[in-house]
This record gives sequence, C-alpha cells and structure tokens, in this order.
Amino acid sequence: MPKMKTHSSAKKRFKRTGSGKIKRFQAYTSHMMRNKSKKAKTRLVSSALISDADKKRIKRLLCI
Repeated sequence: MPKMKTHSSAKKRFKRTGSGKIKRFQAYTSHMMRNKSKKAKTRLVSSALISDADKKRIKRLLCI
C-alpha cells in the first residue's frame, strides 16, 4: 500500500495548533474591501477554527 499524499491546497490553507485543533483563515478578504467597514475588516484578519462538521474531511486531506 503506498503512502497517503497530503492534499497540496489543503496544506496551504490549514494549520495545526499546538493542542491538535485545525485553524483556518477567514473568507471575504480578497476583494471589495472598500465596501466593508473598518470593524468588519479588523475581524476578518484573525483566524478561526474549523467547524465540527468539516473536521473529518479536513483531517483526511491533511493525512492526520
């Protein structure tokens, strides 16, 4: 059985925290920023954790 390969786009988009959780970056940050308020843009800068519904699928892509 060959080794599992890590999904290339997944390894660029997700990082593992020290406690083993998986963090992601926020969406809606690439364009049309002038229409968003300063408060909204500041919130989008921070990262977030993936949802429980996506956990199994993302872990499989990352070979965790």
